[in-house]
Amino acid sequence: MSITSALNTAMTGLTAAGRASSVVSENLANALTPGYAKRSLMLSSGLNAPGVQIVGVSRNIDPAIQASRRITEAEFGGAQVQSVFYNRLSDLVGSVDDPFSITSRFSNFDSSLIEAISRPDSGPRLNDLSLQAEALADTISEAAEGLRSMRSAADRSIATQVDTVNQALKDVQKVNARIMVSQAGGMDTAALQDQRAQLIDQINEIIPVNVVQRNNGQVALFTQGGAILLDGQPAELTFDGKPDTMPHMTQANGLLSGLEINGYAVNTGPDGPLRGGTLAAQFEVRDTIAVEAQDDLDAMARDLIERFQDPSVDATLGATDPGLFTDGGGFFDPTNTVGIANRLELNEKVSMEGDAETWRLRDGINAAAPGNAGDARLLQAYTETLGTMRTVSSAGMGTSTVTAATLSANLLSHFSQSTNAAEQALSFASASFSAMSQMELARGVDTDEELHNLMLIEQAFAANAKVMSVVDELMKTLLRI
Repeated sequence: MSITSALNTAMTGLTAAGRASSVVSENLANALTPGYAKRSLMLSSGLNAPGVQIVGVSRNIDPAIQASRRITEAEFGGAQVQSVFYNRLSDLVGSVDDPFSITSRFSNFDSSLIEAISRPDSGPRLNDLSLQAEALADTISEAAEGLRSMRSAADRSIATQVDTVNQALKDVQKVNARIMVSQAGGMDTAALQDQRAQLIDQINEIIPVNVVQRNNGQVALFTQGGAILLDGQPAELTFDGKPDTMPHMTQANGLLSGLEINGYAVNTGPDGPLRGGTLAAQFEVRDTIAVEAQDDLDAMARDLIERFQDPSVDATLGATDPGLFTDGGGFFDPTNTVGIANRLELNEKVSMEGDAETWRLRDGINAAAPGNAGDARLLQAYTETLGTMRTVSSAGMGTSTVTAATLSANLLSHFSQSTNAAEQALSFASASFSAMSQMELARGVDTDEELHNLMLIEQAFAANAKVMSVVDELMKTLLRI
């Protein structure tokens, strides 16, 4: 080897060592940075000249692990949406030991009715019966209104997520273009790839995506169901959000918006092209889960109204007169069931916030005047109608023949079981996501390994510097000769 060849070889070694130390310092500085992928310097032996050649800087990622982590992350996000919904719904209807739950309110109403039967002449007991009946009606209607608010929140969340995805797709397109230009100019694109990966993660949490590599460092994005989100040009998602939702408004009847991709309507159900992720979960909450829960509450409200609206129970009622519990103060029409839980009210004639004529609980809602103070027949009829077996149907609880108390308990049990199932699904999804995240992090920056690499780089630098020192001495000796 000539002196010139040795000098050039040592120079390339020093250059590689300097670049390697820069990569190590960058790894150490970003060890805790979210979305940062570990860098590795790629070297090769010189082809046309002696020494080492810097090929480039690679990002240390495993595509299979990254894809699995994204899948579990999307599943975790969707499970979290449903768990939050069911927990909030459980808070609205109450639990077994909750004194303000629907079941507890019903039990208090039943107990107060028994107390009134024992002393039908007692004004305070009739007043308490009115208060307990109103508390029961208010609890059911407030639960239904809370459910409506959650549907509205889901609709607003869908609109926000659609805007987020549209912007993120445009940003990925821009980063794709920058990576292509940077590669053509021979520049390092690792930082741009990190930025693009973070944008894809943002989209993936909302809509799970498959990433397909294209030429010149670009990527295309497809949903798990095969819809194209980005392939050269980004897709445009459109959604018409509503400021508020009512129980009768659904996507099926056209009163709530569906989702379109590039002007084409897509199935937003659990088997559609956007399945998985938080967007599909919010659609499921708005269009399926909340609708079924509304049907369950409506079934209970309808049963309660019809038990007391029957003229055979209260002879003072006409065929179209409202009973003890009313549809917004009026007669309940069985053909207008949707949203009855929201409209449930105690008859204002006996309500303490209305006319407060609680003697009508004893003598009849439409009685012309107070009757015999010791007559408890109507109160007893109220108790009997609560214990009558009636057939009730709803989406969540199915069809059953039950008493009013059993229906209340079934409603509470159904929502409790749904909440437990959602929490179990969330726990499983969280464990899977955590495991895949740990596997991905294991391929991240290891500070001990980086410090060890730095020591090796220091030794290589010192060795190459020594070669240059020797070459310098040789050159001086030759010049002296």
